[in-house]
Formats: sequence, C-alpha cells, structure tokens
Amino acid sequence: MATLEIKDLYASVETKEGRKQILKGVNLTVNSGETHAVMGPNGSGKSTLAYTLAGHPKYEVDSGQALLDGQDILTMTPDERAKAGLFLAMQYPVEVPGVSMTNFLRTAKTAVDGKAPAIRTWAKELNESMHKLRMDPKFATRSVNEGFSGGEKKRAEVLQLELLKPKFAILDETDSGLDVDALRIVSEGVNRAKENTGLGIMMVTHYTRILKYIKPDIVHVFADGHFVKTGGPELADELEENGYDEYLPEGADSESALA
Repeated sequence: MATLEIKDLYASVETKEGRKQILKGVNLTVNSGETHAVMGPNGSGKSTLAYTLAGHPKYEVDSGQALLDGQDILTMTPDERAKAGLFLAMQYPVEVPGVSMTNFLRTAKTAVDGKAPAIRTWAKELNESMHKLRMDPKFATRSVNEGFSGGEKKRAEVLQLELLKPKFAILDETDSGLDVDALRIVSEGVNRAKENTGLGIMMVTHYTRILKYIKPDIVHVFADGHFVKTGGPELADELEENGYDEYLPEGADSESALA
C-alpha cells in the first residue's frame, strides 16, 4: 500500500503584476487503488496543483509538503519524482521532434526501473498496449507527439502510464479534446493500468463525462486554491447540475475566478 499525502501546500507563480499565490493550503491523501476526481472552475488552481506536484519550474512552493511513502517529493527534481513513482499525464502533451516513441518509452522505462527491460519482453508489451489503445504500430517509430492529433497525444500519454507502471498518476484534464470513441479507449487504458498495478489516481477534470468511464471513489471540489468540499461520486452529479457558483469567492464567476 502506497500513500501520497499533500500537507498544507502553498505555491505561487510569477505574473506580469508580480508573484501571485495560487495554491492556498492544499490537503489531500490518496492511497493505492483509490481514484480521486478533482473538479472545479477554470482558474481555480487545479492544473497548478498537478504541475507543482510534478515539479514544473514555473511554480514555486512557498510552504507545505507532498509525501510519497513518507518522502517529500517537493525536495526532488522532476525525474526523481518520476523514479519515486509519480506520473503526470499532461493536458497539452508536448512534441519532442527527433526522438522516436520507441526510444523515448524504453529510455523512460530504463530510468524509472534502474535497468533496461529485456528487448523481447518489452517489444511484446509495447505492441500489446498500442493495440489495446487502437494506436497504429507506425506511431512507435514517429517522433514523440509530433503531428499527433489531440486524441493521439492522449493515447500516447496513457501508453506511457501503462508501460511505466507508476504508484500514482495525476491526470490533468485527460478528457479535454477527446471525441466519444477516444474518451472510451483512453479511459479503458487508465482502468487497465489501475487494475494491473493498483495505482492511485488523482484526476483533474471540469466535466462528469469521463467519470462515467473512470469511476471515482472520492470527488473533491477545488476552488480559490484549495479543496472546499469532498464527497462521494454523487457530488459530481450535483456539480453537473448546479455548477460551481456556490464555491467561488464573492464577486467571482466560474469563468473569471483567478483567471
């Protein structure tokens, strides 16, 4: 059983108007095998939380901890966090020209595991995962995400998730830009990864449609830089029906809050 525990986390970012605090006392515990849905309005800090945990240099931790099995990952470099078992599926996956998917994935797997996977076993696992994600085998020889559609990029993210087998996965709006078929296929990949490894999931989303495929155990409302309400799956249905207005700072609306 692994545990990711976020304790009183504050973080800020540099803007044209000066440094702005985005995360304001975040507390959350995710255990192995749990799926947590983090929902909230645009600009509330959901993606900031995801990228701060992953180690993006744009976000500066002011105070607090993020403990993965008792080790504070906030003191680690991004690659050390990945080796410790943390994975981030990005909302907008970047292109890496000149680096093939095959080389990228095998290099990442070697770095995370500390040893290179056996070529025959690795090739079989890669091909099987790509087939289940309905990815053309030719994509293995193409540069990472270069020329990929939005849906193809998201499938490539889930391919990494399945092959790298982290302890915890942060999914930052994985459902954005996906049509119905791609959403189902991507969701099935996330569910397979969880079933095969027992990983814990923190899933950032605006909408409930992905929650029909990836069933959350716990749903959190994130507003004004921290969690303001926690409940079961029924909370997502309430948010779908009523929106986020009651959780916003006075004078803000769901489109302008902290934008």
